Amino acid sequence: MDPRPLAEILRPQEPNEYIGQQKLMGEGQVLRLMIEGGKISSMILWGPPGVGKTSLAILIANYLNKPFHQLSAISSGVKDIRDVIQKAKGESNPLLFIDEIHRFSKSQQDSLLGAVEQGVVTLIGATTENPSFEVISPLLSRCQVYVLEELGTEELDQLCNRAIKYFKQQGIKLTIQEKDALYRFSGGDARKLYNAIDLMVNNTTTHNACYITNDNLSQVIQENMARFDKSGEMHYDIASAFIKSMRNSDPNATLYWMARLIEGGEKPEFIARRMLILAAEDIGLANPNALLMANTAFDSIRKIGWPEARIILGECAVYLATSPKSNSAYSGIDAALTEVRKSGDLPVPLHLRNAPTNLMKELDYGKEYKYAHSFEGNFTEQECLPEKLSGKKYYEPGNNSRENVLREQLKNWWKDKYGY
Repeated sequence: MDPRPLAEILRPQEPNEYIGQQKLMGEGQVLRLMIEGGKISSMILWGPPGVGKTSLAILIANYLNKPFHQLSAISSGVKDIRDVIQKAKGESNPLLFIDEIHRFSKSQQDSLLGAVEQGVVTLIGATTENPSFEVISPLLSRCQVYVLEELGTEELDQLCNRAIKYFKQQGIKLTIQEKDALYRFSGGDARKLYNAIDLMVNNTTTHNACYITNDNLSQVIQENMARFDKSGEMHYDIASAFIKSMRNSDPNATLYWMARLIEGGEKPEFIARRMLILAAEDIGLANPNALLMANTAFDSIRKIGWPEARIILGECAVYLATSPKSNSAYSGIDAALTEVRKSGDLPVPLHLRNAPTNLMKELDYGKEYKYAHSFEGNFTEQECLPEKLSGKKYYEPGNNSRENVLREQLKNWWKDKYGY
């Protein structure tokens, strides 16, 4: 049997075999058209682990029969980049794939600029981090960013069927009787899904047959965790545990998972950025100072660096973990965005419009607008939403001491209009 990992064996070789990312790779979609047309421009593929970034880069190279060079930002330096670029100069339209490009330093990313701009290589970068923060602007401006989404149940089902078909060809009957544990352990990650199936097949005691249930899979995974996580992506599970411990107000678990990240060699910026997001998403208006604390910590660790940065990160993490929690502002903006996508571009009420010209004034732009500071308490009731949305509520105060005060204030201002 082929000794390679199952995820490597089952990599798609052509667009029709690629599973997931239908918004990019479905019939008539942008990346599919580029591949089928044979015209590939430099790009950054941004998405969580195991959603097909590497597979897509390899597919493009194989399908278009282009020279292909692959670097990992974890183990490659400026010299490695220069060596690849020098080799690429003697080739025809080569592709350079850089995995985890967000881990490259500014100088490493700078060393790519000339080759990308001059067309010496077509760059395909893969990142699990927001490229707006992690990729330098000159390089980002030369690349199109494509967002890859986590695989859903339908895509995972297709991956399972592909594995069943492959093992059948090898004379092994693979039966997946239960999928809950398999999908839970994979977490939408195709590579982890295939690693789990691989483990089960290799650990089966039944000749030429493998049956997967929730119980036997859980036992095998726990006993073979290192083999299951072949690419070391348990790192992202630890990051998830770190965030969820803060969200759950457990400072002890928060510090433990932070220590795991630090000992695992994670950059302080990675940790600080996640705390910054949590401060806004999960603490929000229950304690607005949390966002200030997280932002200060982010700025400070950039000035300090390891090892002292651990003290700043630890202080901030405990503060966030022990803060009251509210996702009301996060939920509110998402509710408002949903409304805009559903309702479209509703007109701004005339009294709220700006009137810089006489014509606009003649059209009643700004007429009857009430300037809040001219009224007692700096408030006066007037309609601020489009007419069709009058009375719609997107912000619901959380049940915490600060937002309960906000709720009473909103009731005093707006009476029954928004149902506070």
